[in-house]
Amino acid sequence: MVSSKMIPKKDIQKTLADLADTTFVRLADYSSDFEYDLRYATENNFLKAKVYECAECYTRVKTAKALIGVNDEFRAMGLKIKFYDCYRPNSVQYKMWEIVPNPQYVANPVKGSIHNKGGAVDITLITASGEELDMGTDFDFFGKRAYHDNMDLPEEILNNRKVLKETMEKHGFWSIRTEWWHYNLSSASNDPIADFKWECKY
Repeated sequence: MVSSKMIPKKDIQKTLADLADTTFVRLADYSSDFEYDLRYATENNFLKAKVYECAECYTRVKTAKALIGVNDEFRAMGLKIKFYDCYRPNSVQYKMWEIVPNPQYVANPVKGSIHNKGGAVDITLITASGEELDMGTDFDFFGKRAYHDNMDLPEEILNNRKVLKETMEKHGFWSIRTEWWHYNLSSASNDPIADFKWECKY
């Protein structure tokens, strides 16, 4: 893959346009404007276990296009996306299920999740200086404080979540009620579950 640092941004979009929407791509190869804190490649997650061999953010091409588009809008606001999780191989879903076999917290790997289809991301927003916006909880906090419909929060937190949600929705993503960080690309819902595994090169 071509490094985004080696080609102009207009060519990055063209390169993605040349690929099939269902192809898996490493997002960092097509944009240098994102940040990453891929928690499942560490033990800093609700599983308390490292389930990825290395930290990489892959999605299908159509998801990457949508993410680059929405991040351009965030950047115009002085913000950008930070990723906690992206595409998740179905074999990793099985690992997670072995640790926490509870569908309230982990999707049953037999049915899979949109993460396993390359169409879901877990994200937050950061400022140009790298400071995370206050969203009220950490990633993977399972409780009412993380719910989108919980209005019993400080105005700053509600506004930050509103900016994230409304901007993501403009670009074809939808949220789930209980997790402020989770977004699914609508057009990915019917894609097949995948078990593509990336190479640990970086």
